[in-house]
Amino acid sequence: MIEIINLHVHVEQKPILKGLSLTIESGQVHAIMGPNGAGKSTLARTLAGHPSYEVVGGEIWFKKQNLLEMAPEERAQAGLFMSFQYPLEISGVSNRQFLQAAFQARRKARELPPLDEAEFDSLLAEKMAEMEIRKEFSERNLNEGFSGGEKKRNEILQMVLLEPEFAILDETDSGLDIDAMRIVAKGVNQTRSSQKSLLVITHYQRLLEFIRPDFVHVLADGVIVRTGGAELALELEEKGYVPCRN
Repeated sequence: MIEIINLHVHVEQKPILKGLSLTIESGQVHAIMGPNGAGKSTLARTLAGHPSYEVVGGEIWFKKQNLLEMAPEERAQAGLFMSFQYPLEISGVSNRQFLQAAFQARRKARELPPLDEAEFDSLLAEKMAEMEIRKEFSERNLNEGFSGGEKKRNEILQMVLLEPEFAILDETDSGLDIDAMRIVAKGVNQTRSSQKSLLVITHYQRLLEFIRPDFVHVLADGVIVRTGGAELALELEEKGYVPCRN
């Protein structure tokens, strides 16, 4: 699905990722954990194509395409999705308008016909109910007046609608209470399949109790220093990251 080879990334000329390599196959869920400043969010934003993150070395291949040659919107159309740690608020654009535009663009990229207004509204209502998002939120400005948990659920609603082949969750659990985390995880787990892959970036093991990963990686000082199964997250919760650096 995605192959990252010896990736080096600078932010404002400062090296953040320093030779990171990672392969994620179709159907797999990988989790990346690590201390603050390790490069976790840098990896996520680089994959999404954020212009402030300068790739100075290495390769990224997504579905056998050179991801580094693709603009951010091309990456999204190809099936890459990123859920933000701090979703933006956008005035003048309703949640429904945003979701419909993204959904129809994704269908066009997949060479599928657009849904008419009634079909889309029916689908949106169904998915909002699954994510326990109230109907009136569809007409609010995007993320305005949403609580932290509501913003995160709305991000997963986007993912459920767009059906990406590869999704990145960048600290989606940040600021969520246990009920909101359960709802978010339910939406994520509903999208899991043998044709889709997921990269979960988190500080804490508790999210991985709901979204069980196939592999857990420890990122420190810009490189992956340790890889294990889901049990590694429990060890990190107990012992911290220091032993992984030795």
